[in-house]
Amino acid sequence: MVDEPLRQGLYRFEVTDEEASAGATRLDVFVADKLRVPRSQVRKWNDAGHITVNGETTKAGYRVREGDHVDVFVPALRSLTAKPQPIPLDIVYEDNDLIVINKGSDLVVHPAPGHEDDTVVNALLHHCRDLSGIGGTLRPGIVHRLDKDTTGLMVAAKNDRTHQALSQAIQAREVKRHYLAFVHGILKESPLVIDRPLGRHPRDRKKMAVVPGGRSAVTHCFVRKRLAQFTLVECQLETGRTHQIRVHLAACHHPVVGDSVYGPNRQAFGCKRQLLHAHYLAFEHPTKGFMEFRAKLPQDFREILRKAWQITKQEGGE
Repeated sequence: MVDEPLRQGLYRFEVTDEEASAGATRLDVFVADKLRVPRSQVRKWNDAGHITVNGETTKAGYRVREGDHVDVFVPALRSLTAKPQPIPLDIVYEDNDLIVINKGSDLVVHPAPGHEDDTVVNALLHHCRDLSGIGGTLRPGIVHRLDKDTTGLMVAAKNDRTHQALSQAIQAREVKRHYLAFVHGILKESPLVIDRPLGRHPRDRKKMAVVPGGRSAVTHCFVRKRLAQFTLVECQLETGRTHQIRVHLAACHHPVVGDSVYGPNRQAFGCKRQLLHAHYLAFEHPTKGFMEFRAKLPQDFREILRKAWQITKQEGGE
């Protein structure tokens, strides 16, 4: 196992009987465990020909065997550090400890390989003199995230004390986060509690899915309006897993309108993003007590609701 920071160079391993696990261990899992890097990174190295087994390239899903010699060439790693950028922010509240913003669509929260600029973090670094360092150089101040096309309220910490307090509150399920989602189909049951474990999709590692043995995930859903084969739903998070609301609703056969990952291929109303909006956020401020915030639906979301309402009236519905 590599204990020091990963550096450029050649790493060599011999598979033991225990590591082979009777042919059950994949090559990408073996290398990821050895070098303590994400499997996605290992697969990129393997696709580039940087990994060989017994001198030959092979698939990432190859099952390693006892005695196999695995060579991994780690290329030069380019470090990423978020830089300030003058990107406009819709600031809902701000003080010396934290800042609450209303995030727009098509805006990634923090830099990552392949998307290193034009993020919420870049904007925050330009606006704020300092942010909590707990999130590291790529996620300074970030306490929780929203998906790229999800709009609405999120809070960032300006110092470590506030970051720790908010993170602990989220873990203790004391932070209230409510979302409005416009979904396909008529959701009949309200309230509806979706309690299904989530994990990586078994075939598509970029997606999440309801999987046996996954992490506990609970979403509370309340119908706000039924409109012409669609439903406006308020979702309250009890846990905060990646893509939780989108996956849970899709698993109940009510995918979010505009969701190109978990919804139908043909998007209703020509919608270009998932209609999911974090409209309510409440938490205990580390020094100022209980605070709550609300954000109105963005224009594109309201326009889709208007179109659905017109169709509903034409059909003689609600």
